[in-house]
Amino acid sequence: MQRILSVILSLISLTILASAGPLSPAELKNLLARIRENRITQADFQEERFLHLMKKPIVNSGKVWFQPPNKFRREVKGNSPSLTVSDGRQLWIFYPSFRSAERYSLGKRSPLDSVIAAINSALNLEDVENTFAINARKIDNGYELELTPRTPAMKGVFQKLNLRINDKLRAERTEMLQLNGDRIVTSYSNQIRAPLPASTFEFTPPAGTEITTPLGR
Repeated sequence: MQRILSVILSLISLTILASAGPLSPAELKNLLARIRENRITQADFQEERFLHLMKKPIVNSGKVWFQPPNKFRREVKGNSPSLTVSDGRQLWIFYPSFRSAERYSLGKRSPLDSVIAAINSALNLEDVENTFAINARKIDNGYELELTPRTPAMKGVFQKLNLRINDKLRAERTEMLQLNGDRIVTSYSNQIRAPLPASTFEFTPPAGTEITTPLGR
């Protein structure tokens, strides 16, 4: 469950940009409209996981794609590759090295649904202030934001999420502080806004893949 949530939370940085700070209601409305019109749909990333039980961070890199309201794809490269795909109805996590896959059904009142609903609210920029308490400040080349969860579902996932945004309103770096004090730092590059084919969010397990349903559905 924690793995799924950290994957989805990483997408927030590509869609929530500067929705707080000293802005009037009209300015905020205009800004959110601009962000929705120019939402990033894909980017490269490098992720560092700082675990309190390990001296060195775990480093991963890969690519992420997102299509509102609830479709995404995340490919991790390297020695421990993985693929996470959601078409809005099902979520898959595939581990090619082990020929295994986890399948999660969405929209059936599973324990995952309430969290994904809260995150989708943020991703769609609808009622984002009700989902997160947001503090923001202007820096020389953009913005720095701190998002703190308001809802019980999100409070059970992480403590806060810090974002660094450039002057083009594109996420450059995020730092998520988890409940146990571990941190996940993600840097983004090559952000692109372009239409994505439906096949981006489709997944069929290769023949011979062992499939499990951790939530029993």
